[in-house]
Amino acid sequence: MSDSQGFLYGFWERLKSWEGFLLVLLVIIVIMNSVQAPAYLSIGNQVNLFQLSIEKIIVALAMTFIIINAEIDLSVASMMGLSACTLGWLHEQGMPIEIGLLVGLAVGVLGGLFNGFWIAVVGLPSLVVTLATMIMYRGLARVLLEDRSIGNFAEWFDALGQQSVIGPFPLAMILFFVLVVISIVLLQYSGFGRYVYVIGSNKDVARFSGVKVRRVKLLLFTASGTVAAVAGLFFAARLGAVRGDLANTFELDIITMVLLGGVSIFGGSGSIYGVLLSILIVLNLRNGMALANITGHVQTGVIGVLLILSVLVPNMVAQVRSVLNQRRIMQSQDLET
Repeated sequence: MSDSQGFLYGFWERLKSWEGFLLVLLVIIVIMNSVQAPAYLSIGNQVNLFQLSIEKIIVALAMTFIIINAEIDLSVASMMGLSACTLGWLHEQGMPIEIGLLVGLAVGVLGGLFNGFWIAVVGLPSLVVTLATMIMYRGLARVLLEDRSIGNFAEWFDALGQQSVIGPFPLAMILFFVLVVISIVLLQYSGFGRYVYVIGSNKDVARFSGVKVRRVKLLLFTASGTVAAVAGLFFAARLGAVRGDLANTFELDIITMVLLGGVSIFGGSGSIYGVLLSILIVLNLRNGMALANITGHVQTGVIGVLLILSVLVPNMVAQVRSVLNQRRIMQSQDLET
């Protein structure tokens, strides 16, 4: 086989993968949006497309590690809200904004550590623990601010979320690109990434192989809480105000992006590359629906359908492949006899 034939074969194999399907789907969405609105492909709209959901996609990177590890963190959106509301409450009490940022970040670290303790050390299911803390963190945020909206932050803080830093990119987008590189290196090329996959496939086998399962899970949930806090603080800076319901229901989009990217809900498989493609699909799909004047409730319903399909379709494909492989084995055995 020549080099050109080998390249074409490899390219065709990639297209047949889940990432290849996502790439084709993304191209279709981009074409449809371009036909619908010629200004869609402008640099300003593309930057705006990212900026309106930048906090979600930052947290989606951390969620990728969690789900590959066969866990789930339903509390990320509530943690975003709690960290931002902590900042707002301290600002209302007259504390310097710098102190509020540090405390808000510490809240995320401690909240993630709290989740990790019950999951990694005590051994409770992450679905139960993070469902409980999702309610608890959101409740604390509402207790802090009640129904008030806190704003009038320092101008430099608002500028962090609203003004460009390098070219057309605000600081949050630059942070996202940096986190993408870090995530790829950690997950695909480091020993820690291999531990994440191995534990997600079978934590008992990982434990018997000498992997410190508790430590890895504790680190993952602490990192998840920390990243969620950072995203919540950037969200506060972008909006210029905080409320108790800040980032409400964001976990739906975040989990959809990860599962649609080919990360198995059962853990042990998936990649950052697939998640990046799914992020682009969700962002472009939402942008296209907004350009078509489709209401936010309908958009949320479409994302919900995507979430269901992202779980069902890969499992159905895996089952079909398993059946086909069994038939091939049976046919080869019949030919031998």
